[in-house]
Amino acid sequence: MGFMDQAKDMYKLQKQAKQIKKELKNIHIEAESDGITVVCNGEQNFIECKVAEAILGDAKRIEKGFVEAANKAVKKSQLIGAEKMKEVMGGFGGMFGGGQ
Repeated sequence: MGFMDQAKDMYKLQKQAKQIKKELKNIHIEAESDGITVVCNGEQNFIECKVAEAILGDAKRIEKGFVEAANKAVKKSQLIGAEKMKEVMGGFGGMFGGGQ
């Protein structure tokens, strides 16, 4: 593969990565733990947090529930992001030393 072909492939990859970033921003991931529900997008930015009325007076439970729910949401978003990038990278295996 010549330099020009590699440059074209890199440009194509960069363009696809930008498209995926746009898609991830619009994906909402919800996770719940012990009365706390959080929503983040595929870029791992939190959008919303809901606390069940039943636990409003229990700070420790809220703190623990938030951390657990946030960790679940981040893990889900990482899996989604990795899957999306795998789709793009599949066509570029030879470029990075694999697939030949």
